[in-house]
Amino acid sequence: MNMEENKPTLNFIEQIIEEDLASGKHKSIQTRFPPEPNGYLHIGHAKSIVLNFELAKKYNGKCNLRFDDTNPEKENEDYVNGIINDIQWLGYEWGDTLFTSDYFDQLYAWAIQLIKEGKAYVDDQSADEISATRGTPSEPAKESPYRSRSVEENLTLFEEMKEGKYPEGSKVLRAKIDLASPNMHMRDPAMYRIKRVPHHRTGSKWNIYPMYDFAHGQSDSIEQVTHSICTLEFENHRPLYEWFIKELGIYPSRQIEFARLNMSYTITSKRKLLQLVEEKHVTGWDDPRMPTLTAMRRRGFPAAAIRNFATRVGVAKRNNVIDVALLEHSVREELNKTANRVMGVLDPVKVVIENYPEGMVEMVSAINNPEDESAGTREIPFSREVYIDRSDFMEDPPSPRKFFRLGPDREVRLKYAYIVRCTGYEKDADGNVSLIKCEYFPDTKSGNDTSGKKVKGTLGWVSVNEAVDSEIRLYDRLFLDENPAAEGDEFTKLLNPDSLNIIDHAKLEPSVKDLTAGDTVQFERQGYFTVDKDSSVDRIVFNRTIGLRDNWAKAQSK
Repeated sequence: MNMEENKPTLNFIEQIIEEDLASGKHKSIQTRFPPEPNGYLHIGHAKSIVLNFELAKKYNGKCNLRFDDTNPEKENEDYVNGIINDIQWLGYEWGDTLFTSDYFDQLYAWAIQLIKEGKAYVDDQSADEISATRGTPSEPAKESPYRSRSVEENLTLFEEMKEGKYPEGSKVLRAKIDLASPNMHMRDPAMYRIKRVPHHRTGSKWNIYPMYDFAHGQSDSIEQVTHSICTLEFENHRPLYEWFIKELGIYPSRQIEFARLNMSYTITSKRKLLQLVEEKHVTGWDDPRMPTLTAMRRRGFPAAAIRNFATRVGVAKRNNVIDVALLEHSVREELNKTANRVMGVLDPVKVVIENYPEGMVEMVSAINNPEDESAGTREIPFSREVYIDRSDFMEDPPSPRKFFRLGPDREVRLKYAYIVRCTGYEKDADGNVSLIKCEYFPDTKSGNDTSGKKVKGTLGWVSVNEAVDSEIRLYDRLFLDENPAAEGDEFTKLLNPDSLNIIDHAKLEPSVKDLTAGDTVQFERQGYFTVDKDSSVDRIVFNRTIGLRDNWAKAQSK
């Protein structure tokens, strides 16, 4: 056997890392995940989290969590704590939690260094004036009238900016690089701007804050990040990233770009997600229809499923759109292995088994999880009156030979219990079936069937007297269109009006009383459901995590 043929294929980032380790350039690797604490993490961030932490794990390195907190008016501790909780929920650990604000003094010192070397200057032009003179990719920028200021004047002005002498927008510190560069980011980019805004960690110490492009590479360098992995929109920023590191003579972190996660039927723009919240299209950042990790956790998506999804998506050099069905497949795959089964009837209709003894309650044994033998069994009550789902009964099925559920003179098995035959039914004033009458066959009990009877249909049920009333929230995709982002600011026109339907009369088996918020079970033949935090002692609330049908797996098998 050729061992090379069985060797796992490396993605392009792994190839770079292995080359660096083999050449001796690095003895170990250091990655980082650097979120800005101005919102909640979403499924797109999950890809970056999994990539950075798993690469560090694979190559016995480390991954830092560093908050890019350079934009104080949009950042707060609630977002910091939410991000920490999300990453821990995904199953990852790190050392100290780091912040770009930890490095503000060092970044300021490096800015002073560049000013002294004639590589940075204070510009009094407004943002609009600078933008108007930046040129085009084929035309150079116009030189600022302040570009030739002396080192001494720039040092004085920058110090006064720091002390709060000037109003916001009146001055910026710019790097002096190349006004004719075809890369617009190299045309004297801003390094610092004035922000008279208290910071969530440093308070009112600073009146100036570094721009992302000045802070990011240097923060990587301070932490000796060997491979700074970011998404493709930062590819054009890489020359500037490298210029700052080179000019400052500091640790040479390497930036590598990969394709961000774009998923069908999903919006991941923080601005647009905030709009959904503020305009009350959803109930909050943790609304189970949202693509945030806190929402997915509330809906019942397992962390392992999200990790597996991110791994399946892989690492690419070009942007593409991933079918949301792949995420749903990963969720079903994981829950099929881990979720215990229970009986649940969402649209109940009563069945009376007329020849079953009145007042008798019989416990029948049910399998908790057929995929996990160690999950064992449970006992559930069976009695003369049970609920079945309304869709499991038809008076006159259009295709009788293909209909294997209950109807006049039809026989089915009530799962874990007996075979029953429909002997009649009643309707209410609106013409809806309100009661189904049956007889049961005592010698057909599951596990001890001596009748020889064969039926094709097996139905779920819940004993009437022991049934637990429940509210069920049926969630579906938030958008009707595969690419809602294509509508720009009009994306809300594509919202799915049926993304949430509430059932307030579901009947569940009594074992659900032992469940707590976050517990996920499979309602047999219905789908996977998770106990919501809105549950109370008097009423349990379930979110539908996902249905049983797997369109992605079905498509792959064709």
